[in-house]
Amino acid sequence: MEREITEEKLKKYFEITRKALETLEIAVHEKSLLFSVAQDFLTMAKSYYSDAEYYYRKGDYVTAFAALNYAHGFIDAGVRLGVFKGEDDRLFAFG
Repeated sequence: MEREITEEKLKKYFEITRKALETLEIAVHEKSLLFSVAQDFLTMAKSYYSDAEYYYRKGDYVTAFAALNYAHGFIDAGVRLGVFKGEDDRLFAFG
């Protein structure tokens, strides 16, 4: 059982989340009521990713890992809700 957040593990999850953010597409029309939800989820994912980078640079791996999980949670929730298109199951839980 792993009980440590290693730099290797962090780098792996940074890479997965970065790729997910790069390939993510909003799947709803801009006039849809859900478009603002998609934009909000994307803003939150990017903000948490940025927070993760900040904490990683400070050496706070626990908070960085938590922020990455929040970032990816918003991504996966958006895919599940149908406001994001994410089809690569290596990057998206519901792809």
